[in-house]
Amino acid sequence: MTEVVAALIWDNDKFLICQRPENKGNALLWEFVGGKVEKGETKEEALIRECREELLITLSVGDEFMDVVHEYPDITVHLTLFNAEIKEGVPEKLEHNDIKWITVDEIDDFDFCKADTAILEKIKNLKKK
Repeated sequence: MTEVVAALIWDNDKFLICQRPENKGNALLWEFVGGKVEKGETKEEALIRECREELLITLSVGDEFMDVVHEYPDITVHLTLFNAEIKEGVPEKLEHNDIKWITVDEIDDFDFCKADTAILEKIKNLKKK
């Protein structure tokens, strides 16, 4: 199983999503920014590194929002999503095809990676409360 981390970053009523590059698995699907945890890293360290590498931002990592296990045909991932804030920088498209800030009401307008389905439902349910 592959350990993966991602960030739920809010800016007022919008949160950040990233579109995967054409040359990677799940090409052009949307996801939360993040990536694989490398040997010797904590999940928080991995998330900070990935966001620096992919978006040129420095994160302040908060508490765990949710974790899920998802089996793709070629890989099983254990995805941990953390609440996070941008401490420094403005997100730049260094690796992704596109990046967007969306509202909860816009979630269904985007095709997300399957591992994010349960997380997106939780985000939608939070808004209903």
